[in-house]
Amino acid sequence: MVSPIVLVTEMEYHKAESVFAGAAGLDCAPAPESEDELAQAVRDRDARHVVVGIQPYRKALYEALAPGSVIARFGVGHDGVDKALATARGVFCTNTPGVLDQSVAEHTILLIGAAARHLVPLASGMRSAQWSPQAGSELSGKTLVLIGAGRIAQAVAKIAAFGYGMQVVGVDVTRREIEGFYTVTDDVDRALASADFVSLHFPAAPQNAHYLNAARLERFPRQAWLINTARGAVVDELALYDALAEGRIGGAALDVFEREPYSPASPARDLRTLPNVILTPHVASSTFEANRRMAERVLENIRLAEARRYDRMDLLNRQSGILISPEPNGKIDARGN
Repeated sequence: MVSPIVLVTEMEYHKAESVFAGAAGLDCAPAPESEDELAQAVRDRDARHVVVGIQPYRKALYEALAPGSVIARFGVGHDGVDKALATARGVFCTNTPGVLDQSVAEHTILLIGAAARHLVPLASGMRSAQWSPQAGSELSGKTLVLIGAGRIAQAVAKIAAFGYGMQVVGVDVTRREIEGFYTVTDDVDRALASADFVSLHFPAAPQNAHYLNAARLERFPRQAWLINTARGAVVDELALYDALAEGRIGGAALDVFEREPYSPASPARDLRTLPNVILTPHVASSTFEANRRMAERVLENIRLAEARRYDRMDLLNRQSGILISPEPNGKIDARGN
């Protein structure tokens, strides 16, 4: 029996090559990440499923895939996948919830610590033969505001509260009690005004575009740092640059950007030129352990689709109206409402 062909975008394939190369019952192969090239590879290889990263896919890929195929997101954020278009084409979309929470949480805490102890400028100075000691700040007793209170935010809260003794304030419409949080509120302005650090933990969606705008940045105390390991689109980078350059907030530690690889929204307002900024290239979830778990999870979703166990898949377009039912001839009828 011929194994279904699964094309994995090259960066994701090499993050967990041993898992993909040894996938039982599936024929996994690396493929280009650009949409046109990936779509052509699907046609050339008669590929059944694809595994993709953060790049946006808007048209050609959906036209190339057959109904019942899976676009499996190697990660949690899925703003690059058009769920409505996939549903209309009868294509399943999945992601990998839960498997990267610890990695992102640890990176978030590392960025907070680096900001508190001026780690980047001190390390850079030592490399330049400069001995320029600078006093840092303890994290114990500081207020960490987490906007969003999902799994990753909860993992951050536990490390911050129980490991460093920080006072963690969550901003979430549910206002529910969660372990590690001192309190959870739906009053974002009040929470921001109390912050020493503000960390973002919610998905990119049209309603969240530039959620952290000039008005909300005005709520930050002057010493407060912004931490973003969520999605770049939720921050107005021009407003952030102005707040940083004018000293209206303490600094920013960013792992995600509106355009990746990073390029400034305006050439005259390049975040890389500011001394109170720490930048990393979207690596919060990229650990050996998380990459392996993500690879295993995307393959599990694909195997479940092949077995028609749709109820057990991490479906992103379940709520989009996708209907799945086996036809008498054994084919899959997957169509959108």
